[in-house]
Amino acid sequence: MTDLTVEEAEPGIFVVTMNRPEKLNALAPGIVDEMHDAFDDLGSSKHVRAVVLTGAGRAFCAGADLTAESSLDLSEVSGVFAVQERIASLHEKIHRLRWPVIAAVNGVAVGGGFSLALASDIRFASTGAQFGAVFVTLGISGCDMGTSYLLPRLVGASRSAELMLTGRIFGSEEAHGMGLVLDVVTDGAVVDRALRTCRLITRHSPMAIWMTKETMWQNVDAPSLRHALDLENRTQVMCSQTGDTAEAVAAFAEKRAPTWKSLR
Repeated sequence: MTDLTVEEAEPGIFVVTMNRPEKLNALAPGIVDEMHDAFDDLGSSKHVRAVVLTGAGRAFCAGADLTAESSLDLSEVSGVFAVQERIASLHEKIHRLRWPVIAAVNGVAVGGGFSLALASDIRFASTGAQFGAVFVTLGISGCDMGTSYLLPRLVGASRSAELMLTGRIFGSEEAHGMGLVLDVVTDGAVVDRALRTCRLITRHSPMAIWMTKETMWQNVDAPSLRHALDLENRTQVMCSQTGDTAEAVAAFAEKRAPTWKSLR
């Protein structure tokens, strides 16, 4: 049985499911490799418009598979670093994917599973979902897998410090209250909730979706309003040359849905 499934749920909308339910979808080398391959394929496809990331069974992802990591020789710094980089680069790949990634958190999301949710663009949670930046409980830094970069940008520095220093587990309602997740739905309904948002996204031009995601995340780090405006201005001019804007105007005048150009 594969550790990962990729299914086209609706035209252009793909659901990626971590599929190690007996291990709470913990991250072992096999599933990490499959996720790298899957997101490489999704990123290069002209047909993809949005991606939902979720887990099989009662967990989203319980973080690193400690049984798999127990075989690591921690005295071999170069080997440990290679494993660390392989997992961390997966989070960057998800965050940098040109298509929006929506995390449908259906259960436990701790450690590396928590950071996978953070790397996604949007997060929804089931009632029974649980979250935690638990790295510090393992005797290592609470700053791992992009958590120290993404979490403060999502919920603020002080709250992030408390979560990362304590390593405590918190539920979906608290996650919703701090703005980490946008909506909490009954158990079993979180993928459907994510698909609803995907449908709203995929009505728009593929180029517009890509440039919106890329420009927004770039401007989170903009050193000034002027830098942000410059990047926005250049992006808008570039997008206006694709023909999609002219098509949108024509479709509005003719009272019909636009026909967008696909990406090459």
